[in-house]
Amino acid sequence: MNEQAVAEGITRKDPRVEAAISHWAPRFVINGVPLTDFQEVTASIDRWEDWCSAWSARGAIHEELGNKALADGFKLSAGEHFTRAAVCYHFGKFLFVNDMEQMREAHMKAVACRNQSLPLLNPPGERVAIPYEGRHLYGNLRKPAGVAKPPIVVMCMGLDSAKEEMDDYENRFLQRGLATLAFDGPGQGEAEYDFGICPEYEKPVKAVIDHLETRNDVDTTRLGIWGVSLGGYYAPRAACVEKRIKACVALSGAYERSSSFEGRPIINVEAFRVRSKSANLEEAGKVAVRMSLKGLARNITCPIYILAGTKDRLTPHTQAEKLAAEVSGPCVLSVIEGGNHVVNNLWYRYRDQTADWMATQLDVAKR
Repeated sequence: MNEQAVAEGITRKDPRVEAAISHWAPRFVINGVPLTDFQEVTASIDRWEDWCSAWSARGAIHEELGNKALADGFKLSAGEHFTRAAVCYHFGKFLFVNDMEQMREAHMKAVACRNQSLPLLNPPGERVAIPYEGRHLYGNLRKPAGVAKPPIVVMCMGLDSAKEEMDDYENRFLQRGLATLAFDGPGQGEAEYDFGICPEYEKPVKAVIDHLETRNDVDTTRLGIWGVSLGGYYAPRAACVEKRIKACVALSGAYERSSSFEGRPIINVEAFRVRSKSANLEEAGKVAVRMSLKGLARNITCPIYILAGTKDRLTPHTQAEKLAAEVSGPCVLSVIEGGNHVVNNLWYRYRDQTADWMATQLDVAKR
C-alpha cells in the first residue's frame, strides 16, 4: 500500500491481485474452484506475496474433507474432495514464481492430492511416467468405462496450467467414450523443474505417442491432440509434424510470438522467463520468437478446431484467424464474441462442442 493510500485510510490491493480477481474468476470456477472459495480467498489477499499461502490454506480444507470421507469409506466423495484440493493448491502455485520454495511446496501438494484422487474417480485414472531425454514427463491417464480399447486425446498444458487442472475437460471427453492423457511437458507442471519451455513441442508429443503405442488398452490409430492457451500453440505445432495425430483442438493459442513482452501482465511475463530457464527478458524473448506456426501450419492436414475470443487480452483472435487461413486440412474456426482468454467466461459455447467434434473425428458413436 502506498503512503498516500495509508494517509487517506484507503486499502488498495496489489495490482497483481486485482488482475487476478478481474480476469481469472471464470477459469477458476469452471475448472473446479467453488465460487465462494474464489470470493473469500481473493477478498482476504491484499498482497501478491500472500497469494500462494492463502490458496494453500483453502486447499488444506478440501484435503481434510477428502481424508475424512476416505476414512468413512466414501471413496467417490473422497476423490472429488481431493480433486478440489488439488485445484486450489494448483492455483496457489500456478504463477507464483517469485517464491520458488513456497511455489514448489504448494505444487507438490496439488500433485499429491490429484494422485490420491485418481483411483477414486469415476472413471478412475492412473499416473503414467513417459521417458523423455533421460528423465520422465508425467501424466494422468483416464479411460471411459465400458470401452475395451478407446481412442485417446493427448492434452497439452499452457504456461501456467498443469494436469491437475484438467478434471472438467477430461470428464467431457470421457463421457463421450474418449480416453484422455493430460501431461506436463517441458516447462510445465512437474516438468518445469527439469526442463525449460520447448517451442518445438513435437518432440515431447512424439515421446508421449511412442509411450502410448507400448500399451494395449488405448487405440493409438484414433489419436487426437488438444491444447489450451500456450498449449493452443503446442498442439497444432505437434500436428504440423506428427502424422499419427488424427484431429487437433487449439484453444486460444498463438500463431506466432514476438520477442517483446510489452503489454503482457508482469506475472505472466515473469513466469515465462522462469519456465524458459532464461536469465533475463532478452533471453526469454529468444525463446518466445521460436514459437511460430508461420510457414509450418500448411503441414497440418488433419482436421483442426480453432477457438478464440474477441476480448482475449493475451492472445488476440487475429492469431487464430491466421492459423485457420494457413492449415491444409478441414478447419473449424470459432471466434466467440465477448470471449476472454480461452473463453472461460463463456465456456458453454465451446467445451461440449469441442468434445463432440473430437469424438466425431475419432469415430466414436454419438452420445
